Amino acid sequence: MLTFTHVRRTMVTSLVTVVLLAAPQANIDAQGGRGGALAEANRLDIDGKTAEARVIFQRAIDSAATPQTKAQAQRAMAISYAFDGDCANAVKYEEMVIGYWATREQAEPQNAFYQQGEVANEAARVCIDAGAIAIAEKYYRKGSELGLKEPDPRTHPKSLWDFRLTHALARLAARRGNVAEARRQVAEARRILDSDSAMASAQDRYYPYLAGYVALYTNDLTSAEAELTKATQANTGDPFMLYLLAYTYERIGNAGKAKERYQKAYDLATAHNPPAAFTRPNARKKIGGGL
Repeated sequence: MLTFTHVRRTMVTSLVTVVLLAAPQANIDAQGGRGGALAEANRLDIDGKTAEARVIFQRAIDSAATPQTKAQAQRAMAISYAFDGDCANAVKYEEMVIGYWATREQAEPQNAFYQQGEVANEAARVCIDAGAIAIAEKYYRKGSELGLKEPDPRTHPKSLWDFRLTHALARLAARRGNVAEARRQVAEARRILDSDSAMASAQDRYYPYLAGYVALYTNDLTSAEAELTKATQANTGDPFMLYLLAYTYERIGNAGKAKERYQKAYDLATAHNPPAAFTRPNARKKIGGGL
């Protein structure tokens, strides 16, 4: 079992090694997920060595052979900043990625607008998790606007972007303490899902997460426990939802269940994406600090 004080993975993490790994272009895996320098940088981020990781990401950006690989490395850099809860720098690099996809609008309009929307939403997700609520709202709205520019024949329906924005607005309202608005947006999210069964077939599993998130941040802990339990069962690979359930148990006063869920969330948070970027360092603090 992976714990705060014991890590199963053995890694080489010296700065000298980092620089050597970043040198040959042939060794850079721009996807960042299957070996190569960026995969090593991902692992460094996961282990809390974000400064060392960013040495690699910057080398990848500087030596990228194509605009596409440069954008991929920039997106990885944005997530690296997310591991530090740094909304401003994450947004800076996500904007670069949006800029790349803007250059692809003529060649691949459906994909280019969808990707711009996705990246803007990713920036928003980093910022809401970091507590930068106003910036998060700006980028959630921008993501929806960009995604909805996709021309016909659409590959992603309007209802998808409407659901995503409503989902975000409910969470933002909850974080601001606006209970009535948060609940109104939750009801609207349910209505949107019910209006498009095809879209809902893939998205409905995110509804309990929404209901649980809003309940948690509006102090309805009984509902939060019930809904987030459903969410973790429907989304077994998402460490952030487990973290929210752990936080719910912590607030209820059930330290045993809280610590168990924090540990599971930590163990699961091994991807290089916003859910892991928030969960990994914050669960580490919870485990190490004994709640």
